[in-house]
Order: sequence, then C-alpha cells, then structure tokens
Amino acid sequence: MEKVPSFFETPAPPRFTGVLSWLITTDHKRIGLMYLFVILFWFVVAMFLGGLMRLELMFRGETLMGAESYNALFTLHGVIMIFLFIIPGIPAIFGNFFLPIQIGTDDVFFPKLNLLSWYLYVTGGLLALSTLFIGGPPDTGWTFYVPFSVGTNSNVSTAVFAAFVLGLASMLTGINFVTTIHRMRSEKMGWLQLPLFTWSLYATSWVQILATPVVSITLLLIMVERFLGVGLFDPAKGGDPILYQHLFWMYSHPAVYIMILPGMGVISEVMAVFARKPVFGYKAMAFSSLAIAVVGSLVWAHHMYTSGMSDTAVFVFSLLTFLVAIPSAIKVFSWVATLYKGSILMTPPLFFGLCFIYLFSVGGLTGLVLGAAGPDIHVHDTYFVVAHFHFTMFGGTGFAFFAALHHWWPKMFGRMYDFTAAYWAAFLVTFGFLLHYIPMFILGFQGMPRRYYDYLPEYETGNFVAGFGAAFMLAGLVLMLANLLVSLKRGRVAASDPWGGTTLEWTVPSPPPLHNFIQEPVVPDYPYDFTEIMKTRSGDAEVS
Repeated sequence: MEKVPSFFETPAPPRFTGVLSWLITTDHKRIGLMYLFVILFWFVVAMFLGGLMRLELMFRGETLMGAESYNALFTLHGVIMIFLFIIPGIPAIFGNFFLPIQIGTDDVFFPKLNLLSWYLYVTGGLLALSTLFIGGPPDTGWTFYVPFSVGTNSNVSTAVFAAFVLGLASMLTGINFVTTIHRMRSEKMGWLQLPLFTWSLYATSWVQILATPVVSITLLLIMVERFLGVGLFDPAKGGDPILYQHLFWMYSHPAVYIMILPGMGVISEVMAVFARKPVFGYKAMAFSSLAIAVVGSLVWAHHMYTSGMSDTAVFVFSLLTFLVAIPSAIKVFSWVATLYKGSILMTPPLFFGLCFIYLFSVGGLTGLVLGAAGPDIHVHDTYFVVAHFHFTMFGGTGFAFFAALHHWWPKMFGRMYDFTAAYWAAFLVTFGFLLHYIPMFILGFQGMPRRYYDYLPEYETGNFVAGFGAAFMLAGLVLMLANLLVSLKRGRVAASDPWGGTTLEWTVPSPPPLHNFIQEPVVPDYPYDFTEIMKTRSGDAEVS
C-alpha cells in the first residue's frame, strides 16, 4: 500500500522527539489532534456511564445500583458530556485544526496559549475523574444546584474546581480564536469571504469570552461557601438560592449556543460541499450566528419559570426565547434551500448532516414548548426536558460533531474510511437515538420526574423501550469509532480534495504539512463557482 505522510512523522523541533515533541508542540494541527483523542476518550467514558444509567432504568426497583450510586453516575455523565465533550468538542478539535487554514495563515495568534489551554483541559478532566476515587463522587447533577451542593458530604468542591479550570481553558481558546480571525486572516480575505465555519467559531468565541467568567465566579462562590461558611446561597444562613440559579444560567444558556453554533458552522460547510453550490443566503447565515450569540445570552431565566418570578419577567424571557428561534430558523431554511436544485452527492458527512437538521429541528420546536410559561409549568423538571435537551445537544451538536469527523477525517489523517460501515453506524445511531428519546417525551407528559433512579409502574413501558434504543445507539457509536480508527491503518490514501470542497483547507495536502501554505493562498470570491474552482485544483474529487 502506498505510504501516506502522517503528522506522527512531521519533523519535530531540534532536540525533541517522540511523545515529548507532542507535549511541547505549538503547532495548531497537533494540538487539534491531541484534543481529538482526549475528547474521544471522555466521550467513550460518558457513553459507558450513560449506558449503565439506562440499564438501571430499564426495570423498576434496584437492579445495578442504588440511589446514591445513580446520583453520582448522572452527575459525572453530565459533567463529562457537557464540560469535556460538547462544549469543547468542535471548537477545540476542528477549530484548532482548520481555523488557521481556512483563513489562510500558518497558526493561531497565541500558539503557546493554545498549548496551555490543552493542558488546562486535561487537568480539569483529571480533576473530575479523581472524584470517583477521592472523597466520594459528587451527587448534585451537572448544575451543582444550591443549597444541596453546599451541604452535601460528597466531593463537590473538586468537581466544581474541575469545571472552573475547564472554563478557563474555554476562555483562553475563545480569546485566541477572536484574535486570530482579526489579526491573522489573509489580507485578501474580507469579512464576507470568511467560511461559515469560521463565522460560527467567531460568534462562539465571543460568548466564551463574555459569559464564561460569570459561571467561573459562581463556581468559586460555591467553594467559598463550603469552606468558609459564608451565607451566599444557603437560605439557612441568609443566602438566596435563586441568586445562584440566575448566575448559573446567565452562563449555561449561552453555553447552549457555545455548543450548537460551531455545529451549525459544520453543517453549513457540509451542505455546500455535497450540494455542489454555495450556501443559500450567506450574509443571513453569517449574521444569524452573531444574532444567536447575542439574543441567546439574554434568555437565561426561561429555565426558572417555576421559581416565583414576576409575570413581567416571565413575559420578557418568554418573548426573547421565541425571538432567538428566528435566526435558528433562518439557518434551517438556508440549509434546505442549499440542497434545493443542488447536485446532491450522498456521503456519510451529508447523511449525518441531514439527521442533524431533523433532530435539531425537533429539539428547537420542543424548546419553544418549554419557552412558553404555560406548558413549561406542567413539564418542568420532567423527562420532557431530558428529551428536549438531548435532541438539542446530542441530536444537534453530537451529530454535527459526527458529520465533522467524517467530513474532515481524510484531510486530518490522509486516509479514507469505509463508507458502508459509516452508513450503518449513522443509521444505528439515528434509529437508536429516536427510539431512546421519543419515549421520554411521552414519559414527561405523563409526569415522570427526571433524576429519579426508580419510578412508578405507569412509567415502566417507556423506560423499557428507551433501553433498547440506547443499545442500538451504543452499537452504532462503537461501529462508527471502530471504522474511523481502522481507517488509520487500512484506509485508502486520500487526495488533497477528496470531496471537491471549495474552502482553503482543501487546497493543502492531506494531511497538511507543518507549514500550511508555501505561498500566499488564493482566496476564492463568494459565491463560489464549484466548477471553476475544481478546474484550478490539482487533485480531482475522489467522490463524484
């Protein structure tokens, strides 16, 4: 088999070779790869914990674990999935790897800060993992709600500090990306020539910079109250637990858009490439990313309708929630319009992208149910919320992550994966996802509370069916990851532009060399003419 160049063989700095050359690297591509393997590790851990939880819930009564163990599992599952997978996944991996290439430069503006962000991320993950073995796992849920998180004897302090460290890593990445886009993009690339993936990272980075300090300070205040006994949130000491909810959701709802905006950027790239036409409404797509970031930062209190807010506050936050749906709807409309009359080429990335559009739309529409105060009162803290959250976060960001993996894997590693296995994996994951979470909507309407490890007889059927869905979904995820990893050794050598893409990352070899560009890259004008661009590229698309 033809030998393919690999990042593992990239010339290292003098005096440093092997693992050490990776641990001190400032190459954005290597840092992106280090994020990839660490984030996939955490995803597998969280997936395993979620499988155990679902196995416990398939049957009534105590089967695998008791209430305390279940509380610890769903807390760690939530912390790992949110802080270690969904929030950093797309920006840390694909943003680090492709953002500099897409804007025509050789690296990010702060390379050493980029490496520091990775070390902070790894440190935060190890701190979270250590709670399994030191002081008892936290049992508060990933939201760390007070006053329980202040009074529990479990090791909440370490978990909270882990989330603080991960937030710091997120802020540094955001600062790096904003500065890189402003200061290092090609002189020939104007703002309205930026790829939509880059636009999504730009909007996300501003939210990371502005919103993350709020939750960081809030988490530190939990530690202050636990160690010093200051009555900030504990009502027994004159504190206000509602204050904690406001501070927490002032970050955590914008964090939803930190999670989903990069995924929307990925889907925009995928739709354009495999419809063989420019994204419909480029300017509207770019500005809608900024609108989602701005308006999405103002809707936090729709999580708190049952907390005793005034009717005026309920009206304002409900209105803002419906307004933020408008730029999201613009994106869905533009993706569908991009496919209309396009020369559609079905590939695994596009398959995952189409699944994303459907699942995210369901998540968004059910979010409007929760954004309206009337129905929210009835389904608040039920399994309806669990289903909506997973449709948005996993059906949205998760499937966008899978689309990005399959779209850019040949570029990152220079190898093609097996399409048949990828299609089967996508089908199993999607079918299992629907079978897993649709029953939860029904359970929510029936009134089943979330975060319970046991339930009444009327909820047994829904939980039993959901368990089978989880099994299909886990099987699909295992097949998908195995297919990608096997391709590193057995996959066909990928061309520099295997899909026929138009953005600058498809102009460099697969995988990219240490220095991204030998000469000033040619920035194509928008809207892209796919036929003309492909004529000027050295490598023809492998898939046609």
